[in-house]
Amino acid sequence: MRLTPEERETIILFSDADTEANVYTHDVKLIARLKKLAKQYPDQVYEERKEHEGAVSYNVPKRCVQIHAPQTAERREASRQRARQHGFQRKPTAHEP
Repeated sequence: MRLTPEERETIILFSDADTEANVYTHDVKLIARLKKLAKQYPDQVYEERKEHEGAVSYNVPKRCVQIHAPQTAERREASRQRARQHGFQRKPTAHEP
């Protein structure tokens, strides 16, 4: 049984007393990122258990969980200009020539 996009969720749990956060997710990109971090930092990031329907549950240091302010159009443009100055170019998408 496949889950709908609404059913594929990511849940991050921790308390004030915890030093670790538990990340439960179905997100394929996040799972890949967590696996990579677990290989680089096995003593700090580790898979707690595999869940049903392709989900995983990882423990990570609580300090890894961050919430940032949304980027303004000006800040995004400034980042774009800095990247161009340093030789980075945007890769064309599949539908672009």
